[in-house]
Amino acid sequence: MTTPGAASRCGVLGEPIGHSLSPVLHRAAYAALGLDWEYDAYRVNADELTAFVGGLGASWRGLSLTRPLKQVAAGLCDTVEPLARRLNSVNTLVRTAAGWSGHNTDIGGCVDAVRAAGVPHVTTGVIVGAGATAASGLAAMAELGVARVEVLARSVERAGGLIPLGEGLGIEVRLRALEDLPSGGEGAPRADLLLSTIPAAAQQPWAGFLAAMADVVFDVNYEPRVTPVIEAAGKRDALVVPGVDLLLHQAARQVVLMTGSNVAPLSAMRDALDQ
Repeated sequence: MTTPGAASRCGVLGEPIGHSLSPVLHRAAYAALGLDWEYDAYRVNADELTAFVGGLGASWRGLSLTRPLKQVAAGLCDTVEPLARRLNSVNTLVRTAAGWSGHNTDIGGCVDAVRAAGVPHVTTGVIVGAGATAASGLAAMAELGVARVEVLARSVERAGGLIPLGEGLGIEVRLRALEDLPSGGEGAPRADLLLSTIPAAAQQPWAGFLAAMADVVFDVNYEPRVTPVIEAAGKRDALVVPGVDLLLHQAARQVVLMTGSNVAPLSAMRDALDQ
């Protein structure tokens, strides 16, 4: 473990980045662990990432990455964990003696958030969306024991890569166009767990429809905290897993990776989010 009090720096990179709550979470974790570390947000786009990382001094210990950097970060790493490599989605860089190592804490964060909510065993899932977060969600569902997933995508072509990914993870994946689903919910897929990865602003036409597909509804968005899908799920008394829980648990895994701590101070981190 890194010696408490060591002068170290970490940060979150992305574009846009002003909305990020990562500094709140990581700073709360450092304080609870007795670490005098710094953590700030930096506006960095994909074209600037190589230069930014290459210019970091020896005091830097780790980086959190958000859009649009997750799918370009692997090229900067000396090592990448196998699943992050398979998904081509790296949201965490950690400096080691051998150089930068790449990780994906979104997968474990999804799993931790679902388990922390007390979700019983799940075998079927629905994923709404087709991007990098959907791929991480598919990997998380595999870890949760899901065997069959229906992907509802605004662009079926964009979602095509999820089929071979699912095969490699041991999950049967079916694709359907979100806009082609019958109106009123007839013929809608039913599953144990629904994971929505599309932006909150794009959810409104389908919110009630999606929320009725599963008894457990998980939305990865945390801004706003109550999305149209989450609001609709609450009205029908579904078990809701909000995006802020994913944010918390993936950040907790980053804290462990970056600091070398055995566990992250989840209570202190959650308290910081609620202030």
